[in-house]
Amino acid sequence: MRRLALALYLAAALLPTAARAGAQQYEPLAASVQAALHASIADRAAPEPQFPSIEEKVNWLTEMSARLTRRMPDREARLDFLKTVYYEAKRAGLDPQMVLGLIQVESGFKKYSVSSAGARGYMQVMPFWIKLIGSKDSNLFHMRTNLRFGCTILRHYLDIEKGDLYRALGRYNGSLGKPEYPNMVRGAWEKQWGWGPRVIGPR
Repeated sequence: MRRLALALYLAAALLPTAARAGAQQYEPLAASVQAALHASIADRAAPEPQFPSIEEKVNWLTEMSARLTRRMPDREARLDFLKTVYYEAKRAGLDPQMVLGLIQVESGFKKYSVSSAGARGYMQVMPFWIKLIGSKDSNLFHMRTNLRFGCTILRHYLDIEKGDLYRALGRYNGSLGKPEYPNMVRGAWEKQWGWGPRVIGPR
């Protein structure tokens, strides 16, 4: 009996972690929008973030790394993740700390997290986005691919909502008009990942 219980426990532990958040809803895209989003996803520029200064780069990475240590114990993987978040967020005109708050709510920083709706990875991206703007080899469990898709999709929703982050987050989560999810992201952003002024920048 103990062996059976242990086997069941191990099997459950090896399954992808289920996410608590919702997911984006499929909406047809105008051909021009689809082409622009595809081009944004396809850009393969090296993800080395550009900080205002070396001092700020060191300070930001040191501080964010310390906050993330418990969730990502491996230092090298943690720094690679943070650099990629910063790069992809800034590239999309998003605040990196807001993106960290969103990831905390969406997946708890679990790379292989899967929601009940099928959304995948750190930023819980729905697979239909691969057909819409990706390519057949797009892997939503790949760190950089997931972060790029997630940031690009959120930027798309911000553009649709004319910069209204509350509504854009609702679209991202598939809960447009409901306060719970935007409030959770804002709470995580402010309490766990706050760093300087909160900014949603231009593209």
